Amino acid sequence: MGTTTRAAVATLLAGAVLAGAVLAGAATAPAFAAPAPDGGGGHPGVQRVLDRAVATGGLPGAVAEVRDGHRRWFGSAGVADLATGRARLAQDRFRIGSTTKTFVATVVLQLAAEGRLSLDDSVERWLPGLLGAPGYDGDRTTVRQLLNHTSGIYNYAMDEKVRKEASGLPFLRHRFDSYTPEQLVRIAVAHRPDFAPGAGWTYSDTNYVLAGLIVERASGVTLAAQIRQRITAPLGLTGTYEPSSGDTAVHGPHGREYSRLGLTGANATAYDVTELSPSWGWAAGDMISDVRDLNTFFAALLGGRLLPPVQQREMFTMVPTGHQWIDQADYGLGVAGIRLDCGPTVWGMGGAINGSWSYAFGTRDGRHLLATNVNGDWVEGSWPIAVFTSELESEFCPRS
Repeated sequence: MGTTTRAAVATLLAGAVLAGAVLAGAATAPAFAAPAPDGGGGHPGVQRVLDRAVATGGLPGAVAEVRDGHRRWFGSAGVADLATGRARLAQDRFRIGSTTKTFVATVVLQLAAEGRLSLDDSVERWLPGLLGAPGYDGDRTTVRQLLNHTSGIYNYAMDEKVRKEASGLPFLRHRFDSYTPEQLVRIAVAHRPDFAPGAGWTYSDTNYVLAGLIVERASGVTLAAQIRQRITAPLGLTGTYEPSSGDTAVHGPHGREYSRLGLTGANATAYDVTELSPSWGWAAGDMISDVRDLNTFFAALLGGRLLPPVQQREMFTMVPTGHQWIDQADYGLGVAGIRLDCGPTVWGMGGAINGSWSYAFGTRDGRHLLATNVNGDWVEGSWPIAVFTSELESEFCPRS
């Protein structure tokens, strides 16, 4: 697979942060090996990773917030805006890509707890005929299989036309193209499934587009309204929202987001892609948030404050992903568990979209968390996930 093709996958909306890690081997990139854990106050190890990401990785800017019990620390490096040189701020909002999936899975599980749907319901029950293409069986494909990526449904983000329009200079012509969720599903099912329902594991953004449609059918209101009513409003997440159809802006305080469009080389141009249509992500990757809100959300989720015990166990029933995803990672229902080389496992989710890559992971009890974002979709010689891996190692590896 050539560099441009790898970059196309790596910058394609919701699954990009994860696909990039597998295809480019970025998780172990030596340029961002974690510094020795610090034994004192503050988080100088994380700060050094942020500084190196900008100084030697070439990123415009990077931010991170760490929460450990009641203590909170914020660090930044580089700039929010290459034109003005403004520093990145804790309240700056950014596109979170696939971390949208965790919000959607939480809503689905809350609906299941209320008896309004079941994880064992078929897709056909809620969306009759939508999986009626040759090779697909909506009666045998369940809601649970959508959420843990065992459905076998083809990932529309891997469609050749979609990939061509999402990378390189063509992206600049297509960045405002709009899709409906149903169109995204039709793109997917024009391809044969990857395997029969339940017979394997593969990351597919189509799964969460279908899950979002099921939320709307089961609740009778929009997915955005469900996320707002059930998660963002109760938790006071004032910087987090799902854009409405056709909304191409990032509202509220924010910096600029930059992309090299998958092109390589020291002189590759960084294009400002802050404004774009996230409709080709929708429930798989269109949401906007900030580091404070992400930590607040995952503290509540990991701490068991958003789901009853039965649904909490369902969410964290992990499926091995083999070599198809991040090294040493498993996947539950909208959440990932990553085993760090130093021993601990951290829990959360990562996401990417053109110009913005982010991670939010923490301990299983939700008391110790790190949320981070970079406003560029490249690192010299690697992908931004290498930066995130180093931050996690700096923060969560046992201190001497």
